[in-house]
Amino acid sequence: MRIALIHALKVSIPPIEEAFARMWPEARLANLLDDSLATDLARDGVLTPAMTERFRTLAGYAAASGANAILFTCSAFGPCIAACAQDLAPMPVLTPNEAMIEEAVALAGPNARIGLLATFAPTLATMPAEFLAVAPGVRVETCLSAASLTALQAGDGAGHDRAAAKAASAIDGCDVIALAQFSLARAASAVAEATGRPVLTTPDSAVRKLRRLLGA
Repeated sequence: MRIALIHALKVSIPPIEEAFARMWPEARLANLLDDSLATDLARDGVLTPAMTERFRTLAGYAAASGANAILFTCSAFGPCIAACAQDLAPMPVLTPNEAMIEEAVALAGPNARIGLLATFAPTLATMPAEFLAVAPGVRVETCLSAASLTALQAGDGAGHDRAAAKAASAIDGCDVIALAQFSLARAASAVAEATGRPVLTTPDSAVRKLRRLLGA
């Protein structure tokens, strides 16, 4: 199976490649990166029609290259990805979050309180609605650790993990912690230790769902 991975941040690539290597090494991966997507969204503050067309172009290229499925790893672009999924149906086109959201609700229940930790602020403007679309009764407690992303982009992985754990420890009373960015997966054990709660990551959940959808 050939899986196209479409990224808006360079730091998203190693975590998803590691998850595939560990959980589905037979899959053939094709990485597409446009790191101007994240900077343009941060500049504009909203998802524009032009941004959606850029996503459609990337997805169309991936499909034409022979992909059996597409996984986006950029968590702040849900509506753009939904447009791509509609264009390419019935090909599986996954948002970075959907598999983890499904697993969080299944684990904690439809009325759970879910802690959502992100390192990219626009994610927190769009992702809570994705939880509510799956389970309207959930309560999503959001937390931003911008320092984590700054540290990771500077090559300080340990600093990233410490900042993520410190931020997550401020989330009280949640049944499960969901890590919004693919790049946050590396901090899962530190966050679990700091919070004492189950922690779900987008890469592992996504690989599990893709294997199931493709019968692999």
